[in-house]
Amino acid sequence: MSVIADEAIILHAFAYGETSRIVRLLTASYGVRSAIARGALRPRSRHGGALEPFAEGTATLHLREGRELQTLTAFELTRSPQPLGHDLLRFAGASLLAELVLRTASEESQPGLFQALRSAFDRVRELHGSALESVILAGAWTLVATLGFAPSLTECVSCGRTLESAEDTRFDYTAGSVSCRRCTSNSPGRDLPASARAVLAQLTSGNAIALDHTAAHWRLLRRYLDHHVLEGGNLRSLAFLDRALEDAECAH
Repeated sequence: MSVIADEAIILHAFAYGETSRIVRLLTASYGVRSAIARGALRPRSRHGGALEPFAEGTATLHLREGRELQTLTAFELTRSPQPLGHDLLRFAGASLLAELVLRTASEESQPGLFQALRSAFDRVRELHGSALESVILAGAWTLVATLGFAPSLTECVSCGRTLESAEDTRFDYTAGSVSCRRCTSNSPGRDLPASARAVLAQLTSGNAIALDHTAAHWRLLRRYLDHHVLEGGNLRSLAFLDRALEDAECAH
């Protein structure tokens, strides 16, 4: 058994029995880990209600090789999750980012993933209005790229030719790439105009650019995740996000 202390972000948490709590954490150096915090729900628990989704802090874990559920003995809170719950869209966006990591990351160290999620949460905390939706989109695409699933947008998947910036293309969800107009007859997917491809390149680089219309971008992300990342699975947080986006639109 080894005892480690590492920066961590809580992705998911739920009660276990009458007094304990199980958490899923993304750590900076040890990937995603599951741990039990014994006695966390007792009134005088040393955790003091800190073990909530999106909380950031330093986690002390007792790691046993071959065991799926580790032991969390301390969590020193450095950033409260409360700002991510100030409104429905903000909470839904944070839920999507957390579930995306939870469903796709492993116990192996993945350089850059912790910082990518932390940065995405920072932007979701800070921005408001229409900019918030763009930030959530950019955060999701950046995590996809950091996890190693970035779409290829600069070369035709069929002929290998480098694409001109002004070229319209076709997006192949299964291949995770685009094809040029000459090769689209053999390519499944949807049309991706040059302007939309440029926007997607910006989003996968983490740049939350202003978007007048986002529905098509959400459809592309959803289908890309279904075909290329989740392998037929689904993210429950996407349905929640859809409702939050509808509520936000009605409010305007």
